[in-house]
Amino acid sequence: MALEIVVITGMSGSGKSVALHALEDAGYYCVDNLPPELLPAFVALEHKHHGNRVAIAVDVRSATSLHQVPQELSRLRSQGVAVKSLFLDATIDTLVRRFSETRRRHPLSHDDLQQGRRALVQIIELERELLAELREQSHVIDTSTIRASQLQSYVKGLMSTAQGQLTLVFQSFAFKRGIPMDADYVFDVRMLPNPHYEAALRDLTGLDQPVADFLDLQPDVALMRAHIEQFLAHWLDMLDRNHRSYVTVAIGCTGGQHRSVYLVERLAQAFSDRWTALKRHRELDGR
Repeated sequence: MALEIVVITGMSGSGKSVALHALEDAGYYCVDNLPPELLPAFVALEHKHHGNRVAIAVDVRSATSLHQVPQELSRLRSQGVAVKSLFLDATIDTLVRRFSETRRRHPLSHDDLQQGRRALVQIIELERELLAELREQSHVIDTSTIRASQLQSYVKGLMSTAQGQLTLVFQSFAFKRGIPMDADYVFDVRMLPNPHYEAALRDLTGLDQPVADFLDLQPDVALMRAHIEQFLAHWLDMLDRNHRSYVTVAIGCTGGQHRSVYLVERLAQAFSDRWTALKRHRELDGR
């Protein structure tokens, strides 16, 4: 079997340890905070002694050598190694809150005096700059509003997809809880007829057949679905030729319960014959 490597990187406080534990549960041999200059030797050693699936966490603690990571990953791919790169991200407010709750010091903070909010925000912005190139080359998961169990499920789902094939991630969300940072495309469907105002449908979701039946009968819903499908069908081949591994399409409505959920289900079904299509329902999955 070909060697498979998953590189977990991202912002401090974004959940890298949670993702690494999920991969460990899935049978990967995992190591945290590996210095990038040791990556080639480590990969060779682990392939020899621990099998074919390895997960490595690399982050800003190796700031002086982070620039080596993209080059090393490209070299490994050229040698036939299957490399997947995941970047975990979150909003500044979320990261500041997490550091405040855990009382942990940021890896780039030189002393405890720099842990005030203003200084911490500046440190986080510096970290984002240092990791920008890695983020650009990775599949991004926004952990701002999801639970640890959701992140574990998302990571395991991504690892189950075929290597070398474009994977579409369709995600429903509520605008009132913010737009997902990991979205490549965002479609606003709040103008569509809302099942929330139908008494018999209010407590249901877009996964329930009565809601789907209601939305199936709405001409504007069918038109929106057709327009999104047409747009994606036109550009996905070009994205695939550009060697994109993942494309995240976010569909948002007011509460993330009905319209966006319904459209994610329909769109994933429509594109599953041509591409690998994953579904996420940010608000429903977090219940």
